[in-house]
This record gives sequence, C-alpha cells and structure tokens, in this order.
Amino acid sequence: MWQHTTARFLSIPYAEAPVGDLRFAAPVPTEPWTEPLDATAYGPTAQRRPFVRDGPTTIPEPSIPGDAVLNLNVFTPDPNPGADLPVLVWIHGGGHVAGSAASPWYDGSAFARDSIVLVSIGYRLGIEGFLHLDDAPDNRAVLDWIAAPTWVRDNIDAFGGDPGKVTIAGQSAGGGAAQTLMATPSAHGLFRAAISQSGAVRAPQHRRHALADSARLARRTDVPALASALSDLTGDELLALQDALAAPEAGLTLAPFADGELIPVPDAFADGGAAPVPLLLGFTQRAFYPPSGATPTPVPVAAVDAMPTAHGLGPDAVTMYTALQDRADPSLRKGQALTDAIFRGPSLALAESRAHHELPTWLYHFTWGSAAHCTEIPFAFDLLNAERVTAATGPNPPQSLADAMHAAWVAFIRDLDPGPNWPRYTNKSRTTMTWDTVPEVLDDPLSAERRIWTAAPTTP
Repeated sequence: MWQHTTARFLSIPYAEAPVGDLRFAAPVPTEPWTEPLDATAYGPTAQRRPFVRDGPTTIPEPSIPGDAVLNLNVFTPDPNPGADLPVLVWIHGGGHVAGSAASPWYDGSAFARDSIVLVSIGYRLGIEGFLHLDDAPDNRAVLDWIAAPTWVRDNIDAFGGDPGKVTIAGQSAGGGAAQTLMATPSAHGLFRAAISQSGAVRAPQHRRHALADSARLARRTDVPALASALSDLTGDELLALQDALAAPEAGLTLAPFADGELIPVPDAFADGGAAPVPLLLGFTQRAFYPPSGATPTPVPVAAVDAMPTAHGLGPDAVTMYTALQDRADPSLRKGQALTDAIFRGPSLALAESRAHHELPTWLYHFTWGSAAHCTEIPFAFDLLNAERVTAATGPNPPQSLADAMHAAWVAFIRDLDPGPNWPRYTNKSRTTMTWDTVPEVLDDPLSAERRIWTAAPTTP
C-alpha cells in the first residue's frame, strides 16, 4: 500500500546531455536504457552558481555538477500504471540564469499525499538556454520545457499519472515559463491547465531585442554570438560572458522571446492565440523590498520612473504610476516599482486580457508577513517545515494558511477550479483571493495598479 507514502524517482533523463554538438542544439530524446537506472538522488543541475537576489529570498537551491542536466524528478503516491492521477509539472525559477529542481522547497510529498503526481524539471539556463545565436535554434530552454512534458505524456502512466490531466506550473521565471508555454503552439495539447506564481516574462519580447542582446555581447566581449564560438568554452567562461551581457535596466534579457517560429508573436494573450486553458495566477505584495534589518536608501523619483518605462509602460501610465508611488515610503519606492514592473503589473494585465476573452482565470495576491518574493511557495506546497523556510517567512508561519492555499492548488489541478470560495476573475467581478492570516476574497483590490498597467499601449 502506498497510501500517505511518496515514492520518489529522481534524476530521470528526458533528453540527452546537452554537451558537444548538442550543447546549443534542440533537445534530443534520450536513448532507452537496458540496465536499472539509479533514481535515488537528484541529478546534475544547469545552475553553476546561485542567483544573487535582492531581499530576503532564501530558497535552498543546490548546484549539482554533471552534464546530464536535462533530467526530471517524479513524486507519486501510486507508482503503478492505471492509477490515472492528475499531474503537476513544476518549472523552477531563478531569473532564467539560475535555480534548481533539487530544492527541498519543490518536494512533491504533500501533493502526492493528496493524490497528485508532481514532476519537477531541470532545463538549460542563461546563454546556453536563451541567447540568440545565428547558428543554433532560438529559445533552446523553451524546447527543453516542451521536451519534458512530452516525456510526461509518453511515460507518466507508468508512475500512476494521467497524461490527459497535466497542469504546468512554476514561480518567478518558472511562472513566466508556464505563460510562455501557453503562447507556444507546439506545446499546446501537452497540458490542460496552468499556474503562474509571480510569473516573470521578458518585456518587450520582440526578436529585435534578442538580436540586440547578441550584438551587445559581441561588442562588449569580442566573442561572436555563435554556437561555433561558444561551444568549447567552460562553464565559468560562459558565466563571465553572461555577466558582461547583463543590463539591469532592461530587466530579463536572457529569457524567452518571440522568434517568429516557436513563439510566433510577442503577446499571444492579447490576440487570443494563447492556449485557452484554465489559469491560476498571482503574485506577492512586496517582491523586492530590502532584507530584514537593512536600512533602505531613498531613491530619486526619476529612478522609480525608469523602471516601469523599461518594462513597457507608456508616458501617461508612468505619470499615473509616479503619482501612485508618491503615497509610498520614499525609501521603499524602488523595491515596489520593481515588484510592480516585473510581477504585479504584467500579471494584472494578463488577468485583464484573459477576462476580455472570457477565459477561466483565478487571481491571487499574497500579502501575509513580509510578502516577499518566493514566500508563497512553501505555503502552496504545504512545506512549512522544509529547510530554511522560516528564514524567509519568520518564525511560526501559519499552517492554516498553508492548508488553505495548498487545498486550492490541489483542487485546481484536480478539478480545474480552486473551489467555490474563490470565484473567477472576470470583467464584471475582478475577484482576487487575498492570501493572509485570514484569507479573504476581495473585488478589485488593486484597481489603481490595474488601471495603470492597462491604461496605455506599451512601448514597442
């Protein structure tokens, strides 16, 4: 009997190791193995160094050496064919340059307890995953994101999962990955629903901006943006190039972009081209606030204005946003501007677009405690006892909140609806679940921010 027990199958390869000629190629399905596979420990990660974050984010994200980074982990309560359990495919965050599927925060034991199979995946990061190269496929990491659920479709029945009941999900860059897969036609049919927690996507997403990134790399480093020029470099050498490419004022640069083929258009949600599947999305209230105990530094208004401008707001909307920020503590404006530009604003705009197309959408706002970036993860996963959780949440995070959030996630994955206590987000009722000590459903609690992020066309 597997009741209340989780079977773990770790580091299963879903594609060949991306080395040699495959380093910058599309993922190649792995060859079947004939000997027993040791699936008792997490496998290699594409992360070579942790992501350096502002604020109190403390997710433990191991870096595990090795080449076979295109692997996944399966957590199941019933590793037997025919169980037909719903499946959650989890894509980790890390700004597309870091992150690790081996984090204890992504352990699937609570989902397995509730009769859901969880699959966490690794994928290529940074230059190897996202930089445009004239002699290699674009959006290689997106191809990895497609290859993993393709493996799930073909194999998950053997682990008790139903390939027709797959939900894709992720947080931060992983939440953006879920949105990207919804906008990628070749991924449609691999999932029936999506969850985007504090999802972050590149803005703008036009191909010309990706080409400009490649040109900037060549200009700054004298290394051409070609797979042939990069394929023999060490991991450390690639990280040095990645550092040279960084442009903080531009937000996410090494990230998915509309290449015109795999991802056909920059905003598939606006034109109705995205997969019309049920979507649960939301964000934390204060993603980029200073670490606890740090002394915030006041930021000039001009610096605050530059952030929403860089992330696509037009002049009139920036003026509206500045007026809204005038009510905030000057020392905290930068962090809130980053939070709104990267997470809250785009997610509100996405919810509005989905409501316009009358698609099933549920929106949340996580406001408990510090409400910093990533703090909603252990609540949704019901893992408040996991390593370093209290370093992010503070002591005694409320189990009642984890119970409520996790139950909503389970219901959505199982039933395509988080339950009667959380109505849909529509044009008539912009219902938003506010996750706090006492969860509360509110109508349009971020109306001012919503109007700003939908007030004017974004910059091209």
